[in-house]
Amino acid sequence: MSFSEWEEVKLGDIANYVTERISLDKLGLENYVSTENMLPDKGGKVTANSLPTTGNVVKYYRGQTLISNIRPYFRKIWFADVDGGCSNDVLVFHLSREIYSKYFYYNLSQDAFFDFVMAGSKGTKMPRGDKHQIMMYPCLLPPISEQKAIADTLSCLDDKIELNNRINKTLEEMAQAIFKSWFVDFEPFQEGEFEDSELGRIPKGWRVGTLGDCVESIDNRGKTPHLASEVTEYPIIDVKALSGRSRIINFGNCTKYVKEETYNNWFRSGHPKIFDILISTVGSLAEMKLFYGNIGCIAQNVVGFRSKNISPLYLYQYLQHIKNDLISYNIGSVQPSIKVTHIIKHKILIPCDEKLKQFDYIINKISNMIFKNFEENQTLTAIRNTLLPKLMSGEIRVPIEEVQ
Repeated sequence: MSFSEWEEVKLGDIANYVTERISLDKLGLENYVSTENMLPDKGGKVTANSLPTTGNVVKYYRGQTLISNIRPYFRKIWFADVDGGCSNDVLVFHLSREIYSKYFYYNLSQDAFFDFVMAGSKGTKMPRGDKHQIMMYPCLLPPISEQKAIADTLSCLDDKIELNNRINKTLEEMAQAIFKSWFVDFEPFQEGEFEDSELGRIPKGWRVGTLGDCVESIDNRGKTPHLASEVTEYPIIDVKALSGRSRIINFGNCTKYVKEETYNNWFRSGHPKIFDILISTVGSLAEMKLFYGNIGCIAQNVVGFRSKNISPLYLYQYLQHIKNDLISYNIGSVQPSIKVTHIIKHKILIPCDEKLKQFDYIINKISNMIFKNFEENQTLTAIRNTLLPKLMSGEIRVPIEEVQ
């Protein structure tokens, strides 16, 4: 197919903004999308507090593209897989021409589009993209058959990424279920002897200690390190990088960096090592991850726990299990915060070495599978992000027959 068949258009030539409204009492809680709760490439992660209290919201339908149109929430886009409603600062597009809807979504997924939106944004405190200027965004429009081939090629990558995410979610649930079965309900040990402890009845030969007995702290909190003005090899691991259910740190969420000299000389407690547990202590409390060996610096609102004489994988699952207990140590009145000196006094169950080794063997296999899927997703995402602008510009063409 000749490139001459591609058409140069403006966004406003092929789409309009949706203005249809829906009342709140007709909207399901899970189908409300705001700029704050909108997740990249997904819908809203809704809580009761995120819903507006009165009025109507913008109606969207399955198959439409939504983007967040306010800083600092630019660069969020979602191809809706359900009907619902959204805030005024989430733009919903209705196609006014025959265009493959997933191709339209991928066209707006490019960095070039979001750079265009940000360049024309107006306002100082919370800049918003200018709606008229957004509609001037230039698009290349191939014939519908090639639109579908391009979108289907990119969807294959996204589908594999999402499949890996679902597998990892299941693996995380399996790890926590095994932990609960062994060390909360004691299901495999019911035939053995039990004895009383500070934590109730536990298998004989096990004991109760404190978190402080089992860890040493990597704590660099205090004055703020001098930050680099550019991206370096030394990211600061903060609460954003620790959020989410996976045990793997998402370094893509890191936004602050230091230079090599600062990395080598400033951090008095050193840096995390493999299997260290990183926990947030300010703001969103007790978000935690396992460190898997990438270079990184612990942020001001994060503390690291390095296990001693106990399986770090057991310790991670235990801390996940008592997460609400850790959050209850909050002493902040304006901003939530917890003190390390408080949480290391928390009582924990310490099983016998034999059972810890068995548990560690199982969970290590699960953790390695999670990490392997995470690494594969990083590779797939890099391929997708490289292909996207090249496919949309026609620099790389998709053989339509092969895709079909």
